[in-house]
Amino acid sequence: MELALHPQQSEAYLSEATEILYGGAAGGGKSHLMRVGAIAWCTDIPGLQVYIFRRLSDDLLKNHMEGVSGFPALLSEWIDCGLVKINWSKAFIEFWNGSKIHLCHCQYEKDVTKYQGAEIHVLMLDELTHFTEKIYRYLRGRCRMGALKLPKKYAGLFPRILGSANPGGIGHNWVKATFIDIAPPRQINRQPKSEGGMLRQYIPAKLADNPTLLENDPDYVDRLEGLGNAALVKAMRDGDWNIVAGGMFDDVWDENRHALQPFDIPAGWRIDRSFDWGSSKPFSVGWWAETDGTDAVMRDGTRRSFPRGTLIRVAEWYGWSGKPNEGLRMLAVEVAKGIVKLEKEIGLAGRVRSGPADSAIFDTQNGVCIADDMARAGVKWEKADKGPGSRRNGWERMRKMLKAALQHPMEEPGLLVFDTCRQFIRTVPVLPRDERQPDDIDTDAEDHVADETRYRCTMPTRSATVAPLRM
Repeated sequence: MELALHPQQSEAYLSEATEILYGGAAGGGKSHLMRVGAIAWCTDIPGLQVYIFRRLSDDLLKNHMEGVSGFPALLSEWIDCGLVKINWSKAFIEFWNGSKIHLCHCQYEKDVTKYQGAEIHVLMLDELTHFTEKIYRYLRGRCRMGALKLPKKYAGLFPRILGSANPGGIGHNWVKATFIDIAPPRQINRQPKSEGGMLRQYIPAKLADNPTLLENDPDYVDRLEGLGNAALVKAMRDGDWNIVAGGMFDDVWDENRHALQPFDIPAGWRIDRSFDWGSSKPFSVGWWAETDGTDAVMRDGTRRSFPRGTLIRVAEWYGWSGKPNEGLRMLAVEVAKGIVKLEKEIGLAGRVRSGPADSAIFDTQNGVCIADDMARAGVKWEKADKGPGSRRNGWERMRKMLKAALQHPMEEPGLLVFDTCRQFIRTVPVLPRDERQPDDIDTDAEDHVADETRYRCTMPTRSATVAPLRM
């Protein structure tokens, strides 16, 4: 049997890193690398246990067990002579030396308990961005060598993790933060114990790194160009992690248009705030200026007009630990006190009106509710609209306002942000659509800033004269 890899794939296969993300662009040969690596290591290391995951079982079978490069085809000679057996009912491939390739899926976070007792020597996660960070961290915790004896040439290289991914999906933010943002491509870094302690590396792969595909299907590039969405083309062709493929807002977001340098807010503009509650998950507070039609003086001294009702996010507080989608577990009173303190620090004290908040904070338990606790600390809220259809209507309203802001000059109320609102810019433009309900956002994504933005966008226009505000 001859198992061939292209140079970029070989780099990942031979890397001294033990926690690797390979990929980026579509067609980079990610799945083929996994199959070849699994087979090569299983034949060379008796008793090795390789676990290959996809989020859905159907995708697992279609991607790895069908076609001319699937496992059955690659292993056909050994299968015919009895050296390798495929157990279809229990979903594993067994080699003559006791090594196995386990074909696994993990659709929901609760499914991880199925692998609680697993001893995983090689963990492979195909399309890592389809998984939540909680699933990844749990499965990484199952990586251990146990009593397996490694050949000397593999000392220090196992247990080993190999993930593949394209930009997008519910895990886009955490995968980007974990592998892409921490270091330049190809650099190997030892992670602290809190991050698993492995040697982490990102190896980018573009379509050009897979000459076999380009030779067999030279028109594939043209079909990518024909996706009809410039951001989607860039993600799939170039592996651009700064956008999301097929997201809720990627076609109506342009940071160059939507992100403004802070400026002095005219006296007639209303200032209020919106809130999405979170404890184990992040909470999000956004401060908004709603235009009344009067001009604003920009940083460069020019005057700019905005249609009445345009919303500009002027400040924010995101209650996260610094890790995507992980909250601070603060008490409601602590959050309220933090809001009051922050409004003093940024010059908003006494000028902010109550705005919409997640209606869950008004739920009463044992005679108390989060909204009452926050009110006693000086922060009041109004109930956000969370009635039937409110989510989809809210997302559509956000899309409409973001699209309006792309026009120059603007003719309808738009949605803009100060460029200092980095959590909005980090999380909202990359939010994926729900696969089952394309008009909604996948609720497993980091959607907290988007939720409180949606609450504010669906609030009626209320511009009224307030005191001048300096930013």
